[in-house]
Amino acid sequence: MTNIELGLEDYDRIVSLLYEATLDSRRWAQALELFRSLFQANYVTLILRSPDASNLGMMIAVGVEGGDKVTYLPYGHTTTPFVNQPVDKVFTVEDLMTEAEWRRTPYFQHWCQPNDVYHVMGADISTPDSGKLRFRITRGEAAEKFSALDRARCEALLPHLRRALHIHNLLDRSESLGELYSQAIGRLSVGTIVLDDTGKVLEQNLIARELLAANDGLKLVGGRLEASYPSDNRELQQLIRNAFARHAGDPLTVASAMSVARPSGQVSLGVVVEPVPSQEWAEGKGQPAVVVYIRDAAGKSLASTTAAKQLFNLTPAETALAMELANGLSLEEAAESLNIRRNTARAHLRSIFSKTGVRRQTELVRIMLNSVAALSGKT
Repeated sequence: MTNIELGLEDYDRIVSLLYEATLDSRRWAQALELFRSLFQANYVTLILRSPDASNLGMMIAVGVEGGDKVTYLPYGHTTTPFVNQPVDKVFTVEDLMTEAEWRRTPYFQHWCQPNDVYHVMGADISTPDSGKLRFRITRGEAAEKFSALDRARCEALLPHLRRALHIHNLLDRSESLGELYSQAIGRLSVGTIVLDDTGKVLEQNLIARELLAANDGLKLVGGRLEASYPSDNRELQQLIRNAFARHAGDPLTVASAMSVARPSGQVSLGVVVEPVPSQEWAEGKGQPAVVVYIRDAAGKSLASTTAAKQLFNLTPAETALAMELANGLSLEEAAESLNIRRNTARAHLRSIFSKTGVRRQTELVRIMLNSVAALSGKT
């Protein structure tokens, strides 16, 4: 640390904030603010996505009004003289051109000079999955130019910045995929509830929340999942305990299933309970241990009408009828629901049969429910 004359406390504060930012994007601005203070800069900018013909790009900047938020770049990157720099190597303006050449560049004249940006130190940071990210530290013309000490400090902190960005991208991708899978399960009308090793609910998707809010077969009591009827609840709790046991050490992860009666008299809920594979590096309370899947056989299909129309080349009227039939209505009930005549409904049904290749209404319902229409996010 002596070669960069940076105290251990300051170094630890910056590095800690960088890694905290991997978990919370709002902390990036705080980390960059520390860089600004350390280098006595007027601006510090992290360019996440360079602008191109189709978008303005995206960056995080400190030192400007509103810069603590992700901000759109207002200029085209082709005007900057700092393109195509060696990756992961700190540079300054003096490395690239003379002072006179710098002053003559359109980039300096149009963008830097009006914002009192004269001295520039930066690096193009490589990440395995996001290409190059651009990091820039600037000072005004009245300030001293960046010294060898400034460069050494930046070079010492650059690897941590690169790792933090890589970790952030990996976590962000994992979170995005998890959200995508959760939405896909929800579109299949499957409720999911995640329990920790004490039986307390950690997470639930929208379908599960709606089923629990109805208090018709399943409910939450003190943050724990229970069935409405004592006999069902005893069986449910036994399935959960069995799943806990398998999570704790039994290599078998076979799911257990049961049906849950509903006070409303509607068709019973189908419930599957299975353990979450244990995480070798995670221990203690609050870890996901069991997932409960719930299917309401009487629930309406969430299949996308747009996707169904595209898949089977149906007209809007035919699609509407097919969706009503998929939701369990008879042809007469569907006609009444759509406010059309029965003869019109029959004509639509014949056309639907012709386009889908089925001959019976039950077959139509089956292909509608088993199609990928339910996985589409379109309405």
